Amino acid sequence: MGIINGKEFIDRLNKLENEIWYDGEKIKGNISEHPAFKGIIKTKSSLYELQTRDELIHEMTYCLPGDHNRIGLSYLQPKTKNDLKKRRTMIEHWARHTHGMMGRSPDYMNTVMMSFASSAELLKDKENCFPEHILDMYEQAAKHDLSFTHTFITPQVNRSQSYFGLSEKPISAKVIDRTEKGLMIHGARLLATQGGLTDEILVFSAPKFFFETDEAYAFSIPSNTKGVKFITRESFVLSDSSFNHPLSSRYEEMDSIVVFDHVLVPWNRVFFYDNVEAAKDFMTKSSFHAFTFHQVVIRQMIKIEFLLGVAQLLVDTINVSEYQHIQEKLSEIIVGLETIKALIDKSENDAQLDEFGYMRPCLIPLQVISTIIPKLYPRFTEIIQLIGASGMVTLPTENAFDSEIREDLDQYLQATNTNAEERVKIFRLAWDLTMSSFGTRQTHYERYFFGDPIRISSRLYTSYPKQEQLNMIKTFLHADAEQ
Repeated sequence: MGIINGKEFIDRLNKLENEIWYDGEKIKGNISEHPAFKGIIKTKSSLYELQTRDELIHEMTYCLPGDHNRIGLSYLQPKTKNDLKKRRTMIEHWARHTHGMMGRSPDYMNTVMMSFASSAELLKDKENCFPEHILDMYEQAAKHDLSFTHTFITPQVNRSQSYFGLSEKPISAKVIDRTEKGLMIHGARLLATQGGLTDEILVFSAPKFFFETDEAYAFSIPSNTKGVKFITRESFVLSDSSFNHPLSSRYEEMDSIVVFDHVLVPWNRVFFYDNVEAAKDFMTKSSFHAFTFHQVVIRQMIKIEFLLGVAQLLVDTINVSEYQHIQEKLSEIIVGLETIKALIDKSENDAQLDEFGYMRPCLIPLQVISTIIPKLYPRFTEIIQLIGASGMVTLPTENAFDSEIREDLDQYLQATNTNAEERVKIFRLAWDLTMSSFGTRQTHYERYFFGDPIRISSRLYTSYPKQEQLNMIKTFLHADAEQ
């Protein structure tokens, strides 16, 4: 079958009739027409459409040997540094189309599945592990251009490391039975971004301090599997006006709790179960972090380019470029952006073949980005707020410009080189990016995308090769004695 276009994506999603609960009510009818979801579904549809364009199809897709059907390049298992650069080009195309605002553009989860398949050998001959199921799922995903969400975070009942999650009824999703047909799962998982808006949901155990055997599993099932329900938060789509809410009307992805109510997971969908070692080691020893970090930081790079563009447009609009404190603030964004670009280049230049023959980007430069983004992104949104100042809070709506007060708005909200309507449109973009419910969610999202920032820093410290520097200092200290 190969790649799908935008219409095929929407039609397939509507036919799934996934169980989605919004504001206490179960959604009925086509999900693509619901006010809280139609914007993001339309945008996601446009991404699938993008990969079918004649001028981009060879940079967005590829063919397997002996097969004329084109599949998404996000499924490409890179074996050379050139393959990595091909993947980067594809990621940049999709990221620029959404200005980096979609954390769950299809290439992210496609990359997850690709990394799982590329490291499936880690599970070979281990108890209750089925690497062949991972490979089959990967092949089906690529063949049918499936969309995925994922969930791996347990409910925050008690975040103490010593809390074992004991309760009369399962809270965190657990295996409650093992039958001839498959695993029976009951409980909940958190934070499925775009939950209910994809073909599949990938569920796996993230490494943590303490594992119960019945939580040590990984599988993928269709989002419309009986007993699976998605409970969403409040939508940040305040209207479908691209003037009033230029970003949230297009890119509000929605987050959800996933409830598994005695869900049967067929054996051919199970990757591993009842294996604490696999649950602890597969994510860390596989290529998961290398490939997903690579995709994420490229998107974040594009997003910071967008922030820089918005900041400069504000500066031009209110004519403050001559002030040195403004120049210093914009330079701060430039330094961050160029640092990230250089680190991505380094990760690709230092890439090496792994034990399975796949070219992994070097993880350390990507880990460095993951430690600075939680600090840089909030700071860059703050810079935009500081430049906009009071202009960020006195913003009339689109309807106001179509009313009898239009003359007042034109007179009092104009800028030196821009009329009032255009000025307000620019400032509303800056507001939606940094101050609206959508904008503040974006900041929180980037702050915690890779996990707890402190743990991310600790992981970098413990994994960074420091012995060479240590030996150099010891040699220096004893240099006189050796002479």
